[in-house]
Amino acid sequence: MTYQEACAAVCAPGTMFEIVESDVLGVRTKLFVGTPPNIRALYAVASARTDDFIIFENERWPMPRVLKMAGEIGHALVNDLGVTKGDRVAIAMRNYPEWIATFVAITSVGAVAVPMNAWWQTDEMVYALNDSGATVVIADAERVARMQAASEGAVEATLVVVRADAPIEGTLRLEDLLVGSATMPDVEIEPDDDMTILYTSGTTGHPKGAVSTHRAVLSALMSFAARAAVGALREPAEDADEALPSAFMLCIPLFHVTGLVPVMLGSFIGGAKLVMTYKWDPDRALELIEQERITNFIAVPTMSWDLLEASTFADRDTSSLRSVGGGGAPMPPELVKRIDDNFSKGRPGLGYGMTETNAYGPQNSGDDFIANPTSTGRTVPVMDLRVTDADGNALPTGETGEIWFKSPSLIRGYWNQPEATAETIVDGWLRSGDIGRIDDEGFVYVSDRAKDMVLRGGENIYCAEVEAAIYEHPAVYEAAVYGIPNDRLGEELACHIMVKEGETLEVGDLQKFVGERLAKFKVPTAVTIVTEQLPRNASGKILKRDLRDAFLASN
Repeated sequence: MTYQEACAAVCAPGTMFEIVESDVLGVRTKLFVGTPPNIRALYAVASARTDDFIIFENERWPMPRVLKMAGEIGHALVNDLGVTKGDRVAIAMRNYPEWIATFVAITSVGAVAVPMNAWWQTDEMVYALNDSGATVVIADAERVARMQAASEGAVEATLVVVRADAPIEGTLRLEDLLVGSATMPDVEIEPDDDMTILYTSGTTGHPKGAVSTHRAVLSALMSFAARAAVGALREPAEDADEALPSAFMLCIPLFHVTGLVPVMLGSFIGGAKLVMTYKWDPDRALELIEQERITNFIAVPTMSWDLLEASTFADRDTSSLRSVGGGGAPMPPELVKRIDDNFSKGRPGLGYGMTETNAYGPQNSGDDFIANPTSTGRTVPVMDLRVTDADGNALPTGETGEIWFKSPSLIRGYWNQPEATAETIVDGWLRSGDIGRIDDEGFVYVSDRAKDMVLRGGENIYCAEVEAAIYEHPAVYEAAVYGIPNDRLGEELACHIMVKEGETLEVGDLQKFVGERLAKFKVPTAVTIVTEQLPRNASGKILKRDLRDAFLASN
């Protein structure tokens, strides 16, 4: 069955994935007929579950426990803390079960959840709280300490602390607000009411708050479900073992759109179990994959590398895995091959989404990914794509330009930033800022972020292509390619490389290796080889800007 035939079957009239057109916030938009009216409907479906929903270290949280706590938090928000529909409530903690219960509560009472980056320091946290106008922030003790380090009066929100060993002055303890007999208040929520504000990292200045409605988040979840149905039609299960209960390993922060939408919320709608750890440790992850029979490993590509390189990999049973991948960065073709070769049933997968699309976008997996390892895949037909020139004019199939998205899963805009919204969302289309092309089969190929493209002497160099070649070298563990200033050429290519433990690599040998695979002008002229892990942000992406700044400061 072709991809197009599978999409037609999954989205046929009369199915839950039937697609119609309607006006959404003044824009004609494709929609799934079966999209729930608001997030409360999704939680209502989950209320039928009695199984373990969250595994956190040695804690097991059945779904009834999670939803009961969520109801108690929702009652406290409305009756004790004065939260009303549309108010912003922030979450500032590492991945704890209480994070999930708190999110359910906030969004169920019609408030707007503001997940805060757990890596932020005092000034960053204060900015997001004040920018969003959050009236309440529910945080762990570590994050509370950072907020209380601000100048007096800088944080006006009520601080509620979870998992604190002792009372903290100036805060309320969540456990003291919970009443065992309390239930979730009833609130009327419309599809286009605001639901979340996720702050994007940005490249300069303060981050922007990306605002999503209930319809946008639920449309993303429906899109992921439709894509899974398309995949199941084209690559059906071959044996009974394929019917293992779904179990996702949550390796990425819940404040990141991938952890929040497809993984956490997707587990509500898909009946999956969520397995979380206190911190990332590939050996511990492999232990849990074996112990909890994990079926889906969703992370950034660097974490998949970590699994494969872990000293305990060969000793662990990973046969339960069906999908190994995620998103957040390009997956080198060598990693695609290694995943397919080293997991007995786990197939490689990659999604290309953004905070602004609620993580949904082109997806590639299984046989399609093996055949097209440099592509991020295709979309289901509720999302439209186009590639444009610098003036926004659509380009013919196969030509390279900026990728634009149109979908019901798009954010409605940036919080209190109309100019940034107008610059990014044009007539219902989202400008991704990514450079790429779409072939005649609908496969999307992302060359790089526009800002990361290196222009060397008039030649465009896409860093992802060079990184893919570097990753083929057997001594390379991690690689990051970026541009540095050059008086004659404008820019030249530089890279940082982390070698595998016990391996050595000479700069000249690496340059020769790349030169045998790519054009000469694509060979990095400045190579830094290290033995420690390259710096990453909270979602696991390598921080190229930091590497570039460090290189320039030392040369």
